[in-house]
Amino acid sequence: MRIAITRPVSASIGRCELTHVGRAAIDAGAAAAQHREYERILAELGCDVRSLPEEPDLPDSVFVEDTAVVLDDVAVIARPGAASRRAETAAVVPALRRHRELAFIEAPGTLEGGDVLAVGRSVYVGLSSRTNASGFEQLRDILAPRGYTVTTARVSECLHLKSAVTQVGPDRFLVNRGWVDPGHCPGIELIEVDPAEPFAANALLIGDAVVFPAAFERTLETLVRRGIRVVSIDVSEIAKAEGSVTCCSLVFEV
Repeated sequence: MRIAITRPVSASIGRCELTHVGRAAIDAGAAAAQHREYERILAELGCDVRSLPEEPDLPDSVFVEDTAVVLDDVAVIARPGAASRRAETAAVVPALRRHRELAFIEAPGTLEGGDVLAVGRSVYVGLSSRTNASGFEQLRDILAPRGYTVTTARVSECLHLKSAVTQVGPDRFLVNRGWVDPGHCPGIELIEVDPAEPFAANALLIGDAVVFPAAFERTLETLVRRGIRVVSIDVSEIAKAEGSVTCCSLVFEV
């Protein structure tokens, strides 16, 4: 069974944290409708969608990915780099405890799930404004005894590692090289975003399908030409809160 944990758009999303995009008015109702369509697509792709209660006083809480890193044998509860987001993890703990052994990132470490790209037993961690060296070291110390290789990548000009690179197939990454150096990835095909669409590297791989923002038409066409099954979705209001398609769920197998 594939589970997707989600959380509704907060009524206070207009007060969200922003780092690399300017503030624009967010239509909370439209964002909520886009999120419901996102959940519908996840269900259509075979996920058992489990929605946590709305958090009206936590503006960024729809971005549930940042609260944890869920792997086959452990779930690591994150410690967000933005202090305003640290209360978001409370509801995620019981939701994950029934499925995984838990471990926790502790102060002074900070780590957000959007900075962690796990591909099999390889885990890449972005050092960003939200994830620091202590957070990386703690994650490495949790995962290394379980047989994972944990390495860092420094990101620039974007919020998270997964703003710059995501997995779009068993041996394929979608990448914005201007924001991250993917380094040497043996056996991995690197597909570059269209230069006119720097925010297009965030895609969500579910089974054999890739959920992808409809706004990035040129990069979408590139993915289709490469034979990738793309399911497009409008997340334009959610994007105003510096979010995209990976951010709004925690997807894992049980």
